[in-house]
Amino acid sequence: MAIEIKAPTFPESVADGTVATWHKQPGDAVKRDDLIVDIETDKVVLEVLATADGVLGAIVKNEGDTVLSDEVLGSIVEGGAAAAAPAAAAAPAAAQAAAPAAEGEDDPVAAPAARKLAEENGINIASVAGTGKGGRVTKEDVVAAVAAKKAAPAAAPAKAAAPAKAAAPAGAAPVFAAGDRIEKRVPMTRVRATVAKRLVEAQSNMAMLTTFNEVDMTEVMALRSKYKDLFEKSHNGVRLGFMSFFVKAATEALKRFPAVNASIDGGDIVYHGYADVGVAVSSDRGLVVPVLRNAELMSLAEIEGGIATFGKKARDGKLSMDEMTGGTFTITNGGTFGSMMSTPIVNPPQAAILGMHNILQRPMAINGQVVIRPMMYLALSYDHRLIDGKEAVTFLVTIKNLLEDPARLLLDI
Repeated sequence: MAIEIKAPTFPESVADGTVATWHKQPGDAVKRDDLIVDIETDKVVLEVLATADGVLGAIVKNEGDTVLSDEVLGSIVEGGAAAAAPAAAAAPAAAQAAAPAAEGEDDPVAAPAARKLAEENGINIASVAGTGKGGRVTKEDVVAAVAAKKAAPAAAPAKAAAPAKAAAPAGAAPVFAAGDRIEKRVPMTRVRATVAKRLVEAQSNMAMLTTFNEVDMTEVMALRSKYKDLFEKSHNGVRLGFMSFFVKAATEALKRFPAVNASIDGGDIVYHGYADVGVAVSSDRGLVVPVLRNAELMSLAEIEGGIATFGKKARDGKLSMDEMTGGTFTITNGGTFGSMMSTPIVNPPQAAILGMHNILQRPMAINGQVVIRPMMYLALSYDHRLIDGKEAVTFLVTIKNLLEDPARLLLDI
């Protein structure tokens, strides 16, 4: 009996997806809950799991194909696992015994992505040792063969390459050797294409301005230095960072300036009685912004724990659609990459975004004396259609004051 493999049900905000990677090939044995295929959407990568034991049948949608919600991707033949197992066990031995096929002979079984990569780099697929199930040549095998070809002298005979540890993420920039005068064209990932589209739309459809200020991080750094070890012990390994202070200060400022936490919907202004704060996180697939729900009710430890969880999920590609949708305000920290100052772009339909930057020791005039202080530039980009300049400046000054005297966050003053 054949069971259909279907694409996930996409939310209303996601029109379609793209088949990113098939982790199984026709004839491969599968078990219930095995990862079968990844579907990349505008926001996240969704994993499609096997719903039964059996053997993967025909693939209907290949890598790179566009799929709609609940569309059939392929099928699983139930009860085929027992028959497939002996063949799978015998295939590696046969692959090892067989000599690499010569040009003109039938090609070995290879993943579509592996064939395409081999053709682009002038690699004879028959000369690549397959490490997949049944001796199948995987994309990682071809990546390793390409690397070996570049490393070997031109006159040296080609040798089968060892499998690479990991393939480069889809859409990642290629690595070129010094002196290479070659070009490589790769398609944009959906995440990158969507980010590009939304940022251009934001600049085209929004009256966006940016206001700047600077904050003395002396008190926050002293507080963190004094209590970070005790904090980690008291909260089951959760580390005390700077982001929780900024989220806490931002949610307090959002209470005082509700327009900064609002959004425009057609001819209406929607004021939100909660602060769902998006925290920009970098991943191999691009920048993603998971959302801390009701951040105004969270403690420092809950904020830090939530951010740490999001960071791990982003690196592993495990963020869910629900974790990526919504948000009434966003904080981005370019300082982790060394940025001194930038103008972040508002993420519609939000009205503002706060940009953090790196902390530098700078001379400051305080009480008539020049002293060295750890200073950070802050940037608030905002939609001038909704937020007046006075509101934006005062909002940013409020955050500055709360961070320079963190006791205010506890005393609510």
